[in-house]
Amino acid sequence: MSKEIDLQLSELAEGAIQEKLDGELQKVFQNIHDPNTPAEAKRVVTIKLEFKPDGTRQVIAVSSDFTTKLAPVEGVSTTVLTGKDLSTGKVEAHELRSAVPGQTYLDPEDGQPKTDIGEPIDVIEKEEAKRQQVIDLQKKRG
Repeated sequence: MSKEIDLQLSELAEGAIQEKLDGELQKVFQNIHDPNTPAEAKRVVTIKLEFKPDGTRQVIAVSSDFTTKLAPVEGVSTTVLTGKDLSTGKVEAHELRSAVPGQTYLDPEDGQPKTDIGEPIDVIEKEEAKRQQVIDLQKKRG
């Protein structure tokens, strides 16, 4: 028994519609596995088939359009410390890495103590030592 309407979606336009659907499904599944999107959000693929008959109503042009609605990428926030360097007059901005401004922390990646903006403390101490250059007046001259 044959079908009265024999149009297979996978065979329309020499398989181009199915190929386009496969591409849209790939986008959906990539979005589902993106850790920056809400896991349980709905994703939607809409296939619109438009039929435009000619004047005799016997020849029909079929066009397809795909609309894909993906889950939005969740925003990420951070805290930035900003101020003016009094020695240079330049405005600076750095991301706050510790929980509180001015607080040091141990970097989980390398275990080193760092400032609130992620600078290694030993580097800052060396820079401070160079700047201070304490003069030892009791040192004997040779």
